[in-house]
Amino acid sequence: MTDTFLRLPAVKKRTGFGRSHIYNLIKLGKFPKQINLGPQSVAWLESEVSDWMEQRILESRVNATKTG
Repeated sequence: MTDTFLRLPAVKKRTGFGRSHIYNLIKLGKFPKQINLGPQSVAWLESEVSDWMEQRILESRVNATKTG
């Protein structure tokens, strides 16, 4: 399996969220947890962020169908 690490600026750009919101979602268990790359370096797996985004889209579409 080949995967790509995404650093925080890339995660922010892909999700449209700011740093503090991303970390709050992680704390609540609602966003993929970062991977420690070193003492002061973290990243996210691109596949996990993509899966999370796909799930949000599916949930949004299901909820829109139920209320619409």
